[in-house]
Order: sequence, then structure tokens, then C-alpha cells
Amino acid sequence: MTSDRRISPIALPATRARRVVEQLLEGSGVALNGSAPQDIHVYHPDVFSRVLHQGTLGLGEAYMDGWWECESIDDMACRLLRHGLGERAHNRSERLMYRLQSGFFNLQSRARAYIVGEAHYDLGNDLFQRMLDPTMCYSCGYWKQADTLHAAQVAKLELACRKLDLRPGMRVLDIGCGWGSFAEHAAGRHGVEVVGLTISREQARLARQRCEGLPVDIRLEDYRDHAGRNDYDRIVSIGMFEHVGHRNYETFFHSVERHLEEDGLFLLHTIGSNTSDISADPWINKYIFPNGILPSAMHIARASESHLLIEDWQNFGPDYDHTLMAWLANFDAHWHEVAHRYNERTRRMFRYYLSVCAGAFRSRDLQLWQIVFSRGRRMRYDAPR
Repeated sequence: MTSDRRISPIALPATRARRVVEQLLEGSGVALNGSAPQDIHVYHPDVFSRVLHQGTLGLGEAYMDGWWECESIDDMACRLLRHGLGERAHNRSERLMYRLQSGFFNLQSRARAYIVGEAHYDLGNDLFQRMLDPTMCYSCGYWKQADTLHAAQVAKLELACRKLDLRPGMRVLDIGCGWGSFAEHAAGRHGVEVVGLTISREQARLARQRCEGLPVDIRLEDYRDHAGRNDYDRIVSIGMFEHVGHRNYETFFHSVERHLEEDGLFLLHTIGSNTSDISADPWINKYIFPNGILPSAMHIARASESHLLIEDWQNFGPDYDHTLMAWLANFDAHWHEVAHRYNERTRRMFRYYLSVCAGAFRSRDLQLWQIVFSRGRRMRYDAPR
């Protein structure tokens, strides 16, 4: 979606800040005020110094403020990340501050667990209903044989059910159930009973409506507060582990082990980081997912090894690119229906978020993993695809 501005990008003097930005962009395929879809069109003279001083936070906030525009932010982000600007966009003091905070404080403690629900997931069911597909899945679809967002999301849910080998009458715990996508699918199509946990009041309200009449119990509850032992045949967590935090990874897997029956299976569906650095993008952390952090393969393996056995690990990260672009298309097509409840800055915030994340997956800077665990009591596990 192009800018609706009717003025041309301003003619800017060759300031030192601009020259530095131009040098950083050199060879990336992204130009200033060029004609290609991925080129950046500047509308405010201070955008260069803002970006140089604040990194990705300054870049995102400048876009929200209308200081620059780009026809294809996803392509821009992909090219910049492939050019190696992802690491250079975060200064040392910024990284140090996050590490100090996460080192001294548990940013995802019980007391802070509901912050992301209130800040993002509770923003408005009307907005998410227009952005997502009818399943209300807010996680990566599986596009292997799908050509629409809805088909990809149904395929993802069914893939998870097949990997869990669901059978009628089983009890399933859904940690981070969102708007009830998996619970509705698994209970309705596979005849299982589901207990779903979410830290979002709005998600819980809509999930209960969507699952009405099914053997589904939606609870506004943190996973650490869920009582019981060996009380579930299967456990699933789709798109929630990103909010757990590195200080709580082992607590999370201990909780899964405690609730899973001896011969049970657990499926974890999560975005993954290529590195084990403890850091977070400051713009995403401030505006989209407060206190979120992406796990690495090493984080998951180390935290789970004394609790569960890894049976299968599948990566379909490129599918998140397709998913995010489909969400962006829905968002643009239906924004006019909810615009009266939100402001222009919110619109630009969502467009930037969806586009930049699509570019990150396209560049393979981020991954999407589905991992199946057992308690090591099974004779054999064969993963479906």
C-alpha cells in the first residue's frame, strides 16, 4: 500500500547523518527517494539522525510519525537484513541495557505475565477478526499444499493434531490458546476435551464464544498457576513460547512434564532465533510484544533435556512470510471498517510490524519450529508431514 501523500520527498541537504545512512545502504538494493518499491522516501529532515541515534526503534517510530514511506517495507526489510544491517541497527548500550534488565529481573514473571495481553492481544477483537482468517489463528500457517490463508491455517492445525496423534476422549492442555483456534479444531474434529490457558481477557472472552457447545474449558490463567499432575494425554503450545522468557524456559518444560501423562506427547510451535543472544528488537518490544524474547535451538534443547525427549523438529519458517503478507492484505482491505475506533498511528504501526516481520522471515533471519516431545516412555514416534 503506497502513501497517500500528494507531495514529493523533500530535497534534503547532504548532512553527515544522511551520508552515513547512504553508506550503510550502499549495496543493499535499497535507495533513498528511488523509484523501486523497496526504496525509502523521506519526508522529514531529521529522519537520518533519528535512525542513527535510536536504531530500529527510531526507524519504526519515524515511520509511525509519517517521516518516511516505502511501497514495499517487507522487501526493504528483507534486503537490509540480508545486507547485514540487522546486527548493526542495535547499538551496544541498547543491547547492554536489555541484558542488564533481563539479567537482574524476570521480565516474564507471574506478576508481569499479563502485560503483553493487555498491551497487544486486548487491543481489540474487531481488529484481529479482520486481519486474521476465520480460524482466528495468530501464528504461522502451513502452506505446503495451501493457496489461501484459511487453508494454510486449517492445515497447520490439522498437522499439529496429526503429530499429537489425537484420539476421541483424550484430554488436551492448550498453553496459550489465543482465541481458541486449536481448541475449537481439535475438539470439533477429533473429539478431544481441551483446557485452554490465555493471559488475555479479550482472547478468553471470544474463545469461549467460539467454543460454545464443545468440550472446551477456556481459562484466564498463567501456565505456572495451572494445578494438576499427569492429568493430560496431550499438551500443545502454539505461538506462546515467545512470551516465556529465557529465565523461565526450564520452569515451562517442568510444567509440561508435570502435566503430561507417561505416554503423552507435547507439541511446541514457536518462532525461533538463529542465535542464542539474549536480546529483543526495541521497537517490537515497545509497541507489539512487551517483554517478548525469541528462543534459539540451544535454549530449547538445554531447557528441555532434563524433562522431555525431542522426538521431531520441523522448520517451516518461510511459511511465516506468506502468512504475514496475507494478514497485511486483510488488514489493508478491512481497515476502513474499524478506522473509527483507532488512529492513523495505529494503522501505520500494524503495517510496519507485519511488513518488517515478513521481511525477517523471507531473509531467513527468523525461523518457525514445530517440535514434538515425549517423556521418553514411547517405543517409537513417526512424525507426519
